[in-house]
This record gives sequence, structure tokens and C-alpha cells, in this order.
Amino acid sequence: MSRISRLPSSLIRTAACTGVAALALTACGSGSESGTASSGAGDVKVGLITKTDTNPFFVKMKEGAEKSAKAEGVELMTAAGKFDGDNAGQVTAIENMVAAGVKGILITPSDSKAIVPALEKAKAQGVLVIALDTPTEPESAVDALFATDNLKAGELIGEYAKAAMKGKDAKIATLDLAPGVSVGVQRHNGFLKGFGIKEGDPSVVCSQDTGGDQAKGQTAMENCLQKEPGINVVYTINEPAALGAYTALKAKGREKDVLIVSVDGGCTGTEAVKGGTIAATSQQYPLKMAADGVKAVVTYAKDGKKASGYTDTGVTLITDKAQDGVTSKDTAYGLENCWG
Repeated sequence: MSRISRLPSSLIRTAACTGVAALALTACGSGSESGTASSGAGDVKVGLITKTDTNPFFVKMKEGAEKSAKAEGVELMTAAGKFDGDNAGQVTAIENMVAAGVKGILITPSDSKAIVPALEKAKAQGVLVIALDTPTEPESAVDALFATDNLKAGELIGEYAKAAMKGKDAKIATLDLAPGVSVGVQRHNGFLKGFGIKEGDPSVVCSQDTGGDQAKGQTAMENCLQKEPGINVVYTINEPAALGAYTALKAKGREKDVLIVSVDGGCTGTEAVKGGTIAATSQQYPLKMAADGVKAVVTYAKDGKKASGYTDTGVTLITDKAQDGVTSKDTAYGLENCWG
């Protein structure tokens, strides 16, 4: 029987209460561990560290890891940053997991560069380190990467938006993630490539960071509309940001004449595509990333074989308004494969 547990409460309370890392795991105070006794694959421990534990994408990732850990008979330890960008929290989680004896760590890095020294220390102590969803900079800082091709995800919605505009002049707003986060940079660059333009093209009339947050997405869209009321295409880093943008557009009576495209393929986002709020989204598969990651750690624990290189976990363009020359699937498929 597997064991799904948090990090030791004494370690977590120390990190959270000092404010050094503020892991989103347990409140300051008594705290407790969850789970049952472990048995199976030699008491192997696997660590999963996500950017947050509230974003549905990471909730599904954790679910995939839990199911895989149960099937493999190993113990799963989990941690998350207090917010997207909480590098200090992730560093402390790595240190605590290594101290607890994990055989491998699966991580979605909040800061692709700043996390590297902590990961390299873990690797030096014989821990298999696999990045999920977000690559490190450099990618060689981890043993392997299991992720969506985020450049391709952006490219798909860029191609879609270009085709859907049918030759009309575009005034584009890009609602991005945050500086220095590779997944955001790759999606942004992919969208530009798919649309057939380059950074600095005058058709991009506004760019704002949202942190992938719905409220910040709404504020960003409001700012962009103040700058250029004629915006007719909106690229968003993810679906929460897209829904925030839609709210801002609706308040201005513009929701029916602005094309919104996004990335993620969560169930809420896919429902928004079905309802016409979002025109198209690139769907990715977080459950598969985490499940495959756990299996890779188990393989390493059993025979010493390390996963290496990049494994593409897939991306599919989802829309009910297909465009000529752009491969896509409808929302019926999207809802069968969505997460959250």
C-alpha cells in the first residue's frame, strides 16, 4: 500500500514560520502528516514540488502523481510554493526532501534560473531530478524534462488566430506570465511565430504580465484597452488570464468582436471554448507528466537507470470553430481529456 504524505511537520513549520520559504503546505502551529504506512518498492520516496497547490493544473499534476505512486507502491511527498514565483519556498522543499531521503524529485520550477543551484546540489547527492512542464535554464540542470512543447502550444494558437482573422489587420494584446519564466517566454514566442510576426512587430499594441491570474488578467486587459481601444486579438498565457480578459472586454461591450486564444486545456477553459468565451486553446496533459515522472523515479530506484533528455507529453488545439490549414479537435474531445 502506498503512502501519500506531506513533508515532516517540524521541517515545514520551521520554513513557513521563519518566512524564509513560506511553503504552501501546513500552517504554523501543530501541523500533522497524512497517509498510511508504506510498503512495496523498497520504501522508495518520491518528491513532487509544484509552483502552487491551488492552480487546477498543479492540482491535476498532484493527482497524477498520487495515482502513479499508489500503483507503484511508493511514498509520495508533496510541497508547493505559496505563490507562482516562490523560488525560496521551492528551494526549502528540495532541501527538506533530500534530507528525508527521496530517491527522486519532480518539480515545476517557479524560477527556471534561480532554482538551478538547489537542483544541482540534489543531483550531487544521488537524487534523480525531473522537471515537469517548465524547463530549467539551462535544461541540463535536471536529469530529464517531461513537458508540453510550450513553443508548439503557442504556435498552434498563433496559427489559429492568424487563420481566424482572415486577412484583417490585427491589433494584438499579449497577456503574458512574468519575466524570466521559460514556459511563459516559450508560449509567447510560439504565438508570435504562429501568427507570422516577430517581437517588436507593430501589430502587438500592448503587452502585460498577469502571473497567470484571473484578476490580474482582467486588470491587464483593462490597461490594454485604455492604451488601444481597437484591440481585436488577445493572446493569454493561460485560461484564467483569458477569463479575466473576457470580463474586461465584456464590461466595454467588446466581448463579441475580440478573438481570445489561450493555452492549458483545463476543464473550465475548455468549457469556455465550448461556450464561445475563448476561441481556441492548446490543451496539455499534466496528469501524464506527473505519472510518467513517478514511474521514472521507480525505475531509477530499481535498476539505477536514469531518465534523460526531453519527453514531449503532448499538446492538442481545441476549438469548435476549426480553421482551414490548422489541425484541431473539438470541445467534445477536449472535455474528455481536460483537467481541473
